[in-house]
Amino acid sequence: MMKRQLFVLLTVVLLFSMILSACGGAAQPTTAPTTAAEPAAPAAPAEPAATAATAAPAAPAAPANEQAEAAAAKGLTELANAYNGDYKGTVVTMNGPFTEADAVIFNNSIAAFEEATGIDIQYEGSKEFEASISIRVQANDPPDIVDFPQPGLLSTFASQGKVIPATDLVPESWLTQNYLQSWLDMATMAGGDGTPGQYGVWHRFNAKSLIWYPKAAFEAAGYAVPTTWEELQALQDQIVADGDTPWCVGIESGAATGWPATDWTEDFMLRTTSLENYDAWVLGELPFSSPEVKNAIETFATVWNDDAMVFGGRPAIVTTFFGDAPAPMFQDPPGCWLHKQGNFITSFFPEGKTYGVDYGVFYLPGIDEAYGKPFLVAGDIMAAFRDRPEIRAVMQFFSTGEGIRGWLAAGGALGMQKDVDLAWYGSDLERDIATLVNDATAVRFDASDLMPGEVGAGSFWKGMTDYFSGAQPLDKVLSEIDASWPR
Repeated sequence: MMKRQLFVLLTVVLLFSMILSACGGAAQPTTAPTTAAEPAAPAAPAEPAATAATAAPAAPAAPANEQAEAAAAKGLTELANAYNGDYKGTVVTMNGPFTEADAVIFNNSIAAFEEATGIDIQYEGSKEFEASISIRVQANDPPDIVDFPQPGLLSTFASQGKVIPATDLVPESWLTQNYLQSWLDMATMAGGDGTPGQYGVWHRFNAKSLIWYPKAAFEAAGYAVPTTWEELQALQDQIVADGDTPWCVGIESGAATGWPATDWTEDFMLRTTSLENYDAWVLGELPFSSPEVKNAIETFATVWNDDAMVFGGRPAIVTTFFGDAPAPMFQDPPGCWLHKQGNFITSFFPEGKTYGVDYGVFYLPGIDEAYGKPFLVAGDIMAAFRDRPEIRAVMQFFSTGEGIRGWLAAGGALGMQKDVDLAWYGSDLERDIATLVNDATAVRFDASDLMPGEVGAGSFWKGMTDYFSGAQPLDKVLSEIDASWPR
């Protein structure tokens, strides 16, 4: 739409210039085309924004619409201005990991905002996102906004002074109002001068603290969904007493074999120790060989190391592909009854299986009341590398439920913003998962994703595989992971 408007503008200017030239005014047209061409200048795509915003007051002010009023009521000044048309014709560039189908969903999800405000969000996705964005940032040529699929790389750029603090763009009072404190904690990192600050706005997430079960068979067997750790233990014991196997577990994943065991470790860290210890563990300040980490692993290892508890017994854990692990759950009768995995796992379920009929999901209960109801998550955080009014408007938009609403309707994402309406979800499954997460007292990001690659995607994966295969005792595994941490 904006490209067509620009084309019409250029055409009108050109015709006007030709008329003046024909009338003998030779000096005038040399200035007019230069002004009209500025919006297309590749070296400074943001400059037309200032021109358009400056010119806007000359026209009658657009009446405040409902969206502008709602934004203003939340203290989101630039977002309100955007809905009033103040930044129409401006461009905001974005980069992120969304490609192919995900890129289409993202672009569709922001289309209504672009139409309402006239801001053109130009998104470019890359399958080599981390490498490409690192090159651009180090060359001082970043896009206006970057979507980081995890906060580790963002933290690096923030510490280099490359990122605009989120609280310079979005009112801190609104962030505090619209996010669980844990999300704000995970967006807090050291800036260029070493001072901690919030350097991003969380946009969407995936949930991991979930247990899947074969609903119809489960109910027919007279089993009830457990809501406490004690009830979950009683359920697995009852399944064994009935002659069946409770858990479906598989951690084979090619070169990434072992990663599902890291998720279990993270979930049980959140349930057996404090958030402070979890955060220290992520930073390498709490060793893997510490009593806290060892206890977390041993808590679920009592299940994994018991052949009666796991489909195929302990040896099958390291040889079963993680995507195949839940398959026995759909046999008749079920070969296993419980499978812990993130919400993406449904893409590996047998074709034709329906949520609410063939399978259900519940929250992995907490263990110690002192640590509440924590939820392990992964997700995307938006960060800005430049500060202009239209960039502020877009960042403020992403901090609201409306900023993720289109994606929720399309499916494949969850919104952590408190003003998300559960009715916006296009999937009953995702709506129910969102309800579970809404009850969480704290959330934390996948720890292995935040650790140095040598650990989080190296020795941690290998160590868990070695331990559960029986190749190495736990104490040796934990000491070797500690030794691999870069110092």
